[in-house]
Amino acid sequence: MTWALGTGAAAALGGCQESRSPRESRDSRVTLTFWNGFTGGDGAYIKKLVEQFNQASPGIQVKMNIYLWADFFQKVPGAVISGQAPDVCVMHLDGIPTNAARSIIMPIDDIAQSLGLKASDYTSQEVWEGGLYKGKRYGIPFDMHPLGMYYNKGVLRRAGLDPEKPPRTGDEYMAALEQLKGKGIQGHWMAPFLFTGTFQFESLLWQFGGELFDPGVTRATFDSDAGVQALTWMVDLVKKGYSPPNVGQDADFIAFQNGQNAFNWNGIWQINALDEVPGLEWGPAPIPRIGPQEAVWGNSHQFVLMRQRSPDPRKLEAARTFIQWMSQRSVEWLESGKIPVLQRVAESPEFKSLEKQGQFARQAPYIRFPPAVAGISDALAMVDKAVNQAVLGKASPADALKAAAAQATQVVRDNHEKYGD
Repeated sequence: MTWALGTGAAAALGGCQESRSPRESRDSRVTLTFWNGFTGGDGAYIKKLVEQFNQASPGIQVKMNIYLWADFFQKVPGAVISGQAPDVCVMHLDGIPTNAARSIIMPIDDIAQSLGLKASDYTSQEVWEGGLYKGKRYGIPFDMHPLGMYYNKGVLRRAGLDPEKPPRTGDEYMAALEQLKGKGIQGHWMAPFLFTGTFQFESLLWQFGGELFDPGVTRATFDSDAGVQALTWMVDLVKKGYSPPNVGQDADFIAFQNGQNAFNWNGIWQINALDEVPGLEWGPAPIPRIGPQEAVWGNSHQFVLMRQRSPDPRKLEAARTFIQWMSQRSVEWLESGKIPVLQRVAESPEFKSLEKQGQFARQAPYIRFPPAVAGISDALAMVDKAVNQAVLGKASPADALKAAAAQATQVVRDNHEKYGD
């Protein structure tokens, strides 16, 4: 999807418009191209914000292109190499090191400094530090988006469970699943895919005290006892009849909307999709603490600037203005299904009025993020493979994780040599 959005002007770029004709004013505008992957329910929100920026900033016109994330990450390198790069993009935290190492994005320490940004402004140090690569800043945080639990109040009521008290502990969760099963309801459909089976596994791995990799990210460690515990718990959902086998991609979420299951562990980005389902009674909650400690998967969108063959100082200044403006409107963006990264926003009455997002934000102190190292997505793809094989019954949890960890270890070692990390 491509949006070419309105016009506006920029006091931030200086200039006395009163002395110019309309044509001269149009010709003096700076045009920024802005790419992102907000094709879901958040697309309408980012479109609205860009339209507002264009109206409020008469010297800058932002033209926005929205792609599927998979297409976005394929298009960006080619655009940079061909000299047709967009000016500003949004990337996930774990994509920044790879694109920095490949010289796809450029350092923006000067922009961060000019905006007065510092670590203490942010709710998560991992998010702030995730914008760094080899000591230079490449990303400016925009949001966080963790996994959480959605519960179907109507289904809980049918099973005789309290629709206003979702389970918080592992014991409570298993008791609820057992009661649902007694009523002929498979309460937690286990989908063996990245969205969101892998995110569930990583959350449980951390809850059981495990880690994806060693501290230097030179060896995969997700095949530890904690990893086996986590994946076994997921496989047992199928074996014990709490989930049907062979759940298709997104079938768990569709079943939730249709009243076929009670719980769906999914991203905060699904809030608005559920709000649009007629007659659906649902609530959001943190994922239960299945292991001995709280942990949940999350990620962060960050603003980045693309490397240009011939950098334009006027565009760099316009990009700074745009990023600053967007950051200051983060409450509006959070309505799309995100939680804040700026401390002042997290503490604001405006955000506290967003009750559903607030349930996800309760997890903020223990959100965990993918390792921010170059090439990490290739290694994490092995986790997807292990989850898929184990949940589909093609391999035991231990065997699936052992094979995947060996492959992931080779990938990260190759990446260290490739990128010099």
